[in-house]
Amino acid sequence: MIDPKIIRETPDILDRAMARRHQPPLAATLTKLDEAYRFTQTSLQNLQKERNDLSAKIGELKKSGGNADALMARMSQLKIETATMDDVANKDKEKYHNALALVPNIPADDVPDGKDEKDNKEIARWGDEYQRAPANPKQHFELGEATGEMDFNLGAKLSGARFTVLKKNLARLERALANFMLDVHTQQNGYTEISPPLMVNEHIMFGTGQLPKFADDQFVTRQNMWLIPTAEVPLTNFVNDEIVDEAQLPLRLTAKTPCFRAEAGAAGRDTRGMLRQHQFYKVELVSITTPDQSAAEHERMTTCAEGILQQLQLPYRKVLLCAGDMGFASRKTYDLEVWLPGQNTYREISSCSNCGDFQARRMKARYRPAGKKETEFLHTLNGSGVAVGRCLIAVMENYQRADGTIAIPQVLQPYMGGMTEM
Repeated sequence: MIDPKIIRETPDILDRAMARRHQPPLAATLTKLDEAYRFTQTSLQNLQKERNDLSAKIGELKKSGGNADALMARMSQLKIETATMDDVANKDKEKYHNALALVPNIPADDVPDGKDEKDNKEIARWGDEYQRAPANPKQHFELGEATGEMDFNLGAKLSGARFTVLKKNLARLERALANFMLDVHTQQNGYTEISPPLMVNEHIMFGTGQLPKFADDQFVTRQNMWLIPTAEVPLTNFVNDEIVDEAQLPLRLTAKTPCFRAEAGAAGRDTRGMLRQHQFYKVELVSITTPDQSAAEHERMTTCAEGILQQLQLPYRKVLLCAGDMGFASRKTYDLEVWLPGQNTYREISSCSNCGDFQARRMKARYRPAGKKETEFLHTLNGSGVAVGRCLIAVMENYQRADGTIAIPQVLQPYMGGMTEM
C-alpha cells in the first residue's frame, strides 16, 4: 500500500507513477475519497466532543438542582446523530481503504519506462548458449514423454489441464534440485530454512498484495483458506503486525513449497509441457530489512539466485523489468531468464523484487531504529531461488544428448546417489 501522504501532499507523483505503469490516473479519485473520509471522521469527532461537553454540563446542573430537561433532550438527539455519523464514517473509511488497496506500488526512479516485456532492459548474460545441447535439441516434454517419466495424460486424468506427474529419475531429479538449492541458500548464503503452512487466511493474503486485486488467480478452500501462490506469502507475513528490533535485521528466510496458481489470465499460453502449471515447486527467498539497506539487499538476493544457475552451469540473462511489466507490489524487479535450447529462447526462472515499504504498510510491519522512540515501516523483498520445475526443464534441455539421455550436472550427482546420467 502506498503512503497516503503522497495522495494528500504530492498527488502528481502518484499520477506520474501510474502513467509509467500504463494505468489511468488515480489521484483525483483517491483525493475525493480521502477528503470524504476525513470530513466524516472530523464530523464524528465533533459530535463526540459535543456529547462529552454536554454530559459535563448535565452533571453540573443536576448537582446544583437545575433543570436539565432541554440538555437531556439534546443528548438523546446527539446519540442518534453520532450513531448515524459513525456508520457513515466507517463506510467512507472502507471505501477509501478499499480503493487504496488496489493501487500498485510506485516504480523506483531507476526502473526503465516501458509498456511490457519488450521494453525490459537486459543487464548481463552468463554462460554459453550452445556449449552443451546437441544439434536440433528437443523440448523437455519430448524428452520426458520418450522415457515415460513425464506423464501429462495421467496428470490430466487425476486433476485436469496444467498438471503433470513425474516418475522415477525425473521425480528424483526434481527433489535433488530443491535440496541442492536449499543447501546452497542455507549453508552458503545465510538464509534460514522454514517449513511454512501451505494455506493461509485472507488477512495474510492481503498483507503481501494477492488480495483483493488478484483473487481470480488464487485457489481458495470452502473454509476460506487460501492455497499459497508462493512461499513469499507466509514468509513475509512473519512480521505482520509486529515491531521488530533493528538488531534482528536483516531477516533472511527460505522455503521449498508447492505453489498453487489458477493462471486465470494464461489461457492459450504454454499449453504443452510443464512451463506453466497450476501446481509447482519453488524455493523462495525473502528478506526483511531497513529502508537504507533494501537496495543492497536486492542486489544480494539476485546474486544468490544467479549463483544457483551458475553452479548448475545453466546459461541465463539478467533483465531489469520496465515499469509497465512489474508486479503489483514491486518497486524494482530483476528477472533471471534461463536458456532453453529446445525452445531456442530465454524463459523466466526467477524474479527478484524489492517492494520497499509497500507490503509493510499493508501488514503494519515496523521496526524501531536504535536509539529512537518512533517506529518506521520495514522494507520487504522476495525472489525465486529458483523455480524448481523450470530448473528441471532447463537441466533436461541443456544437458540432453543426441541419443535422448540426459547428463546429470556435477553439483547434483551427490543428490542423485552418484548417478552421472539418466
